[in-house]
Amino acid sequence: MCLLYGLSAWRETNYYTPRERAAFAWAEALTKCEDVSDSVYDEAKEEFSDEELIDLTLAVTSINTWNRINHAFPKEAGKYSVGQFG
Repeated sequence: MCLLYGLSAWRETNYYTPRERAAFAWAEALTKCEDVSDSVYDEAKEEFSDEELIDLTLAVTSINTWNRINHAFPKEAGKYSVGQFG
């Protein structure tokens, strides 16, 4: 079941697994660009191997980079028309 509609309230819901909650907490800590607390790190280490945590970190930081680039260079939507480059 896709539960994206509850993602913004992941702390208040009861349908995410401990592994998903650990991933959300890890992603949130990295996204806020603050020091990752020991409790968030310990929770992530309980749910993920070293390799998995590295992969998760790379995924989160890559998406954060794309979002920051989009904020730095905003584009007006709706200017593309089919075939304009061909």
